[in-house]
Amino acid sequence: MSTAARRGHPPPHENGVGGHADDEPDEDGEEEEEEEGEGEVEDDEEEEPRLKYQRLGGSVPAIVSTDAAAAIAVADRMVALGTHNGTLHILDFQGNQVKEIAAHTATINNISFDADGEYIGSCSDDGTVVISSLFTDEKLKFEYHRPMKAIALDPNYYNNYRRFATGGLAGQVLVLTKKSWGGGYHKKVLRDGEGPIHSMKWRTDLLAWANDAGVKVHDMKTDKGIAFIERPKGIPRPEFLLPQLVWQDDTILVIGWGTSVKIAAIRTDSSQGLNGIQRSITASNEKYVDIVGSFQTGYHISGIAPFGDLLVVLAYIPEEEDRENSFSNSVPSRQGTAQRPEIHLVSWKNDELTTDALPIHGYEHYKAKDYALAHAPFSGSSNAGGQWAAGDEPLYYIVSPKDIVVAKPRDAEDHISWLLQHGWHEKALAAVEAGQGRTELLDEVGSRYLDHLIIERKYAEAARLCPKLLRGSPSAWERWVFHFAHLRQLAVLVPYIPTENPQLSDTAYEVALVALTTNPSFHELLLTTVKKWPPTLYSASPVISAIEPQLNSSSMTDSLKEALAELYVINNQYDKALSLYAELLKPEVFEFIEKHNLHDAIHDKVVNLMILDSKRTVNLLIQHRDTILPNEVVGQLLHASKSCDKRHLLHLYLHALFETDMNAGKDYHDMQVELYAEYEPRMLIPFLRTSQHYRLDKAYEIFAQKELVREQVFVLGRMGNAKEALSTIINKLEDIQEAVEFVMEQHDDELWEELIRQCLQKPEMVGMLLEHTVGNLDPLYIVSLVPDGLEIPRLRDRLVKIVTDYRTETSLRHGCNDILKADCVNLLVKYYHEARRGVYMASMDEEVTGTRVAEGSSRANERSSSLRALEIKSRTRCGARCCLCFDPLSIQDISVIVFYCCHAYHTSCLEGGLDLMKSNSSTQDSDEDDEGTPSGESRMRCVLCTTAAA
Repeated sequence: MSTAARRGHPPPHENGVGGHADDEPDEDGEEEEEEEGEGEVEDDEEEEPRLKYQRLGGSVPAIVSTDAAAAIAVADRMVALGTHNGTLHILDFQGNQVKEIAAHTATINNISFDADGEYIGSCSDDGTVVISSLFTDEKLKFEYHRPMKAIALDPNYYNNYRRFATGGLAGQVLVLTKKSWGGGYHKKVLRDGEGPIHSMKWRTDLLAWANDAGVKVHDMKTDKGIAFIERPKGIPRPEFLLPQLVWQDDTILVIGWGTSVKIAAIRTDSSQGLNGIQRSITASNEKYVDIVGSFQTGYHISGIAPFGDLLVVLAYIPEEEDRENSFSNSVPSRQGTAQRPEIHLVSWKNDELTTDALPIHGYEHYKAKDYALAHAPFSGSSNAGGQWAAGDEPLYYIVSPKDIVVAKPRDAEDHISWLLQHGWHEKALAAVEAGQGRTELLDEVGSRYLDHLIIERKYAEAARLCPKLLRGSPSAWERWVFHFAHLRQLAVLVPYIPTENPQLSDTAYEVALVALTTNPSFHELLLTTVKKWPPTLYSASPVISAIEPQLNSSSMTDSLKEALAELYVINNQYDKALSLYAELLKPEVFEFIEKHNLHDAIHDKVVNLMILDSKRTVNLLIQHRDTILPNEVVGQLLHASKSCDKRHLLHLYLHALFETDMNAGKDYHDMQVELYAEYEPRMLIPFLRTSQHYRLDKAYEIFAQKELVREQVFVLGRMGNAKEALSTIINKLEDIQEAVEFVMEQHDDELWEELIRQCLQKPEMVGMLLEHTVGNLDPLYIVSLVPDGLEIPRLRDRLVKIVTDYRTETSLRHGCNDILKADCVNLLVKYYHEARRGVYMASMDEEVTGTRVAEGSSRANERSSSLRALEIKSRTRCGARCCLCFDPLSIQDISVIVFYCCHAYHTSCLEGGLDLMKSNSSTQDSDEDDEGTPSGESRMRCVLCTTAAA
């Protein structure tokens, strides 16, 4: 909409400023303005506003009722409002006062926050600058005796020695820094003699201010001026139209002065200024300013602020007389006839997007400098696709002496309401579906839109909208289900039919499923729906009845078969379901069989299951081989009509069956020999060794045909044709070691002769035979049979090796025999001495006196254990009696001696018996004394054993 079209009209209510009844303008004036712009409005397509407005409430009406607003600043958490009486009001974003600071005695001209929002500075016409802490009682006041017009706190005020800049009618730009010692502040004059300071803004290390000459940018870090931007020509003096400075970000400064807007970018690495900027040429890495945007407006700029990549401009519309004198420095003469201020949303190229007139209280009496515009800090990059991140919407405060209006971007619900008002239901519904508005708006939007889509035959779109539009109403859902069924468009609605919250009648679900059986293009959807919907919602029988007549027709598809199988499962008809799953080759059929114990039902489904997964099928058939007999499995595989490698499948089954039970498939061992030869020859030898149920002649024919030589040798050996087998090994395999092993297995001396005879025909074989028959044949015998003049490769080396091996073997045998004989003799002598040694058994008195204490506790323990064992043995041989006197051994005060031969004697009896034998055994005693054994103990001998040995 053009500026002229919108200028005379207050915004519509949803885009206007909420206020009191007395806010309305004079009716006659409004009618005249409407007549002027009516035709142009009708011709242009109406654009949606970007901003909505609301008067700031809370404590503000009470404040401006007794005072007048003069300045405003906005921080992250609060708003500061300065009045003509010099009071500073700290407000929250709803306008409620949280703190009041009696800062000055005259009009507050400018307010500045630090970056953290903890300190606030203000300046006044009373010539004072006051800096206050918002969270403590700290307050600083500076007297300058001249009106102060601008102040800017260092963004890092607290950490940078509480530094700030200020200026006023004195024309000095003062920077004050707190001294690090001794208290007080250090004052530095940045500029002087260029006229009063009218505006000042500080961002990071950059300070910008405006005076009568223009705008200057100073780098506070390097303490060097960056650039000077001249004041636009032909604009009113700053006393009547203040320059507006605002930092869009750390590198973009927006300047609005009079009717001129300039966007200055801070850059580096250039030696030349652009666009009329005066600056000295310095090092190439220093900062400089370039004008990246510039345009003229048809109105006076009372305030300017960024809006994403756009600009929000507070416009003061001069009267026609003022327009004629707009390029002079005169002041508007008439009072009480001013027009409404406007908010213009423009691009950097002055392309106007929207223009809104603001019904400010008492606007008729205000001049351009009576208005101010401030915005809440925000991230300029958050405006993505025209939408602001939640909580990051910019707020704009339009201040007049008796009114404060807050502007902010219109939200999603504002957008939806505007679309509904203009009849764009599709766009409104799209916005609601995107979650941009309240759910209550859905009924209002959808009730009129759904019927419209049906009339337009946009069934798919209407079905897609039903969950949003019908929501939790069962009756509405059922009505639309039957309506779509009547239109034969139920397939597009089925994916959106709810199964809970709300749950419909079973008839509605059955109608939907039956409708999907009629067209092959719907069968995939039918399958998905049957799997998705809980089976308790409907009866499966009507749907099964609708599908079964199509089983043998051309309209039957795999999806319909699977859907029928799922319905059979719901109806507990597992056998029928299994048939369809097997026919469809579904991998989950095996779990289905185990889950429902359907092993008896797979007799006729072996081929399909083997094609699906041969490994799992074989395991299943082997586990239940008593139920599913091998002849059934083999018969089905042999007569399989489907395109598959049935012989390989048969081999897998028979192999697994043989490994599990070698006799279970004995009738098919002949077939198995052929299958092994075709698919797995390495398994033939183990099979041939184990099985006794195959025909040798048939097996030999197969092996001969397949050229399986070792298998031929094995079969020839089992057939008794050992000589031919040996000949095959020598002539075809040429493996002498295997030939020798074969001959050794046969235990036939004639085969050795045959082996030697056949090897003599090949000189190389003779040498190899000599190497492998050591230990089985006499090498000299083989050499003696070698014909004279027969050249045997490496014969000398082989004979040397044979002789060396023979000598080594002979030496090892002799050594082993010597060691064995020595060990036997030593063990026999030890045993002989152990058996003839006596064991002294003391009487009770001797034990008490401790005659054997010196032998140690360990020896006593060994003897006690030995005595217990001997006692048991003596009971068996001597009946616990002395072998000489035959009196019981347990005679008091008489010691007993027990030998390892289990003969026991009283000591007195044994000594008497030994005296009689002394003459016969005197020569032997000296030879048999044990080294380290007491002499008395070594002369003790068992009388019975010694007599028997003699």
